[in-house]
Amino acid sequence: MPMKLSGEITIKAPRARIFEALRDPQFFASCIEGIRDLTEINGTHYDAVLETKVAYLQFKFKVVVELTRIEPPQTLEAKVEGTPLGVVGRLTATSRTTLTELDDATLVHYEIDTALTGKLGAVGQPVLKSKAKQMEKQFFARLRAAFEEAAPAEAQ
Repeated sequence: MPMKLSGEITIKAPRARIFEALRDPQFFASCIEGIRDLTEINGTHYDAVLETKVAYLQFKFKVVVELTRIEPPQTLEAKVEGTPLGVVGRLTATSRTTLTELDDATLVHYEIDTALTGKLGAVGQPVLKSKAKQMEKQFFARLRAAFEEAAPAEAQ
């Protein structure tokens, strides 16, 4: 079942700093609830475990992330493949993030294409879209907070 998410957010920070933060796997993972056991395989491949609850079901995924395009300080693309533990199915996603410099801020535009098969795909589009939107809002709230909390300290 394919699902597409896209949107944009403005963050009051220089584009290069946001790009570096998004490139940092530990920081990136800290913005996503449920990420555990993040391991760097090499500079563009990572393994992790993602635990999440969708509706009344608890899922735990073994996730492999590959950064497929890195063009500092503007574009990041990644491919994600996940296998739920204990459930038949598969999660695949591709994401593209583009950073555009504004006067004193950066516009972060993103597109995510996701496909789910097996039991997870059978949960239903509205439930999964709602969960994805919730995770998306939380990710960007944490990203924005990381930069807005850092800004006053730098001004001193």
